Amino acid sequence: MVAQSIVMALAPVAALLGLSVPVSVHRVPEGHVGVYWRGGKLLDRTTGPGFHFMWPGITSFSAVQVTVQTDKVTDIPCGTSGGTIIMFDRIEVVNQLKAAYVHDTIKNYTTDYDKTWIYDKIHHEINQFCSSRTLEEVYISKFDTLDESLKDALSKDLATWAPGIEIIGIRVTKPRVPATIKANYEKIEAEVTKLSVAVETQRLVEKEAETERKRALIQARKEAEVAQVTLEMQLADKQQQQRLAEIENEMLLAQAKAAADAEFYRAQREAEANALRITPELIQLEAVRAIANNSKIYFGEKIPSMFADTGSLLSAAPAASTEARS
Repeated sequence: MVAQSIVMALAPVAALLGLSVPVSVHRVPEGHVGVYWRGGKLLDRTTGPGFHFMWPGITSFSAVQVTVQTDKVTDIPCGTSGGTIIMFDRIEVVNQLKAAYVHDTIKNYTTDYDKTWIYDKIHHEINQFCSSRTLEEVYISKFDTLDESLKDALSKDLATWAPGIEIIGIRVTKPRVPATIKANYEKIEAEVTKLSVAVETQRLVEKEAETERKRALIQARKEAEVAQVTLEMQLADKQQQQRLAEIENEMLLAQAKAAADAEFYRAQREAEANALRITPELIQLEAVRAIANNSKIYFGEKIPSMFADTGSLLSAAPAASTEARS
């Protein structure tokens, strides 16, 4: 309530001052923060984007960018450890001033804070980088590390002295070197390229040879496996044929043995039958039949010995029949 009463009491005075002192309108763009000076003194007041009022001639302002911006540092000389002077045509530094640190940063380093911490710092760090390295390192072998080296160096110092400034990235162009040195490097690069092509060609030839060797090895292994399977099949077929021949021989042998046994049994049974059938009476009967069938008649005093021996033959028949039975 007290504050409201004071405002209401001072309202007429402000109105009178407004009539006597002109008020100017200014605009702070999007992505910027307005900072103000009065009589050369930086005010604690900051404003955001939009229209604002101030007293002209007494108060001045500046719009400070707080979005991401790119500072381009150009024509940076660099002296290598060997004394060769080369030139970086352009180095781009992507950075951002955080809105919360605008007042402190402007108070310490003015609105040209980027001259102190970007432009001048890049010149310093480039010379530090070059002075401790040879031309070959700066131009070729260590050039790919330059952007990271610059970013680390700037970020380290800013974290201590101007924490509101953030380094997002650095892009470095290839430096310009004297024409004679550049010609030498181009010649070296051409030779290196030829060497690389030769090495790659050799690797390709070796790879093709290795591939061909593996292909031949696979083919030989395949043929050997096929030959092995074929040999096994042939061997199995021969074994099968041999087994069939053995079975056939066994069958023939069994048949021959059965036939021999049958013939032996038949002869044996026939002999036994003959032994039982041949008796003295049968022998005598057969002798009589033989005599009866003989068409020759002998006359005279002497009869052939065959008739004379008939009696002995008949007497010997029983003995022979007895031996056959035994």
